[in-house]
Amino acid sequence: MTFKGVDHIVVRVKDFEAGIETWRDKFGQTLDRIAESEALGIKQAFFNLENGGFIEVVAPINDESAVGRAVASRGEGIHTVAMEVDDLESTVKHLQTNGVQLIGVGTPQVFIHPKSANGILVQLTQKGSE
Repeated sequence: MTFKGVDHIVVRVKDFEAGIETWRDKFGQTLDRIAESEALGIKQAFFNLENGGFIEVVAPINDESAVGRAVASRGEGIHTVAMEVDDLESTVKHLQTNGVQLIGVGTPQVFIHPKSANGILVQLTQKGSE
């Protein structure tokens, strides 16, 4: 099992518009699209990168969402690093065998718990499986 590379990075912000302004106006990235997920309690802005990856800026819709709680407890910053893998199922088995704490096993979105990844929430992504 190996990570093929970084698929995308999720950055959590308090102020959604200010987050967009930072990545679009200060860093010169092109805003691809904006979305909102009621289920996750977040607003999302996507900035595609030339290498095929993307930056996702997220802000909480409410303080009770996972992102809302993270902003309150840890502030703004990197929320998730998504790593591309060849085979999600075999990667999950390998990580479980090695005692890695996982979130969402059995779903298309599996994460390595921050307690098992030096404080970083790591998403496992298999292209073509979403």
